[in-house]
Amino acid sequence: MIRRLWTAALAIATTIWPALVFAAQGQPPSVEGFVPVRPEDMAKEQLPAAPLVFAAYAFVWLALVVYVYSLWRRVARVERDLVDVNSRLQARR
Repeated sequence: MIRRLWTAALAIATTIWPALVFAAQGQPPSVEGFVPVRPEDMAKEQLPAAPLVFAAYAFVWLALVVYVYSLWRRVARVERDLVDVNSRLQARR
């Protein structure tokens, strides 16, 4: 019962938290018309989330490799069991 409550609380917190963060950031000021880019602003332009994107891709690839390895081991175990059952059936005949 307590575990379900914790799970529900965690689910609610993870769905509400991003909305609260987004609301706290506010809206950027609106710009009317074309605004040329100044050269000094070009030096500031970067992708601040690049490490997070890299980490996300690394996590997904690692999870995929672990999953494929897990499947490979399970299939090998099933094949060994099939060979064992087959040899037992051949011994009975």
